[in-house]
Amino acid sequence: MARRSVTKKPLRKPKVSTGGRAKPLLQSLLWRLDRLERQVRTLSELVRDHAEDEDRLVQIVGEDHEVLRQELLGEHQTKSLARKRPRSVSSKSQFDR
Repeated sequence: MARRSVTKKPLRKPKVSTGGRAKPLLQSLLWRLDRLERQVRTLSELVRDHAEDEDRLVQIVGEDHEVLRQELLGEHQTKSLARKRPRSVSSKSQFDR
């Protein structure tokens, strides 16, 4: 199962040309926004991977279900034929008399 590697980009602090105390606050907000965007991108990749895994599991279970159904159908047909044979043999012996 090939996994996509989540590439981590280096942390970047955007340059802001404001003066005073607003500059560090704005830089912090921009850094947090950038970090949040990276987390959302990573989460999206994980959700997509999970959905693909779930699809594969549903397919596998479906295939197993079909195999089991075929086996049970075969057993039922075998039992059904076994029940019908003695009836046909006993009915023939009644007509022979």
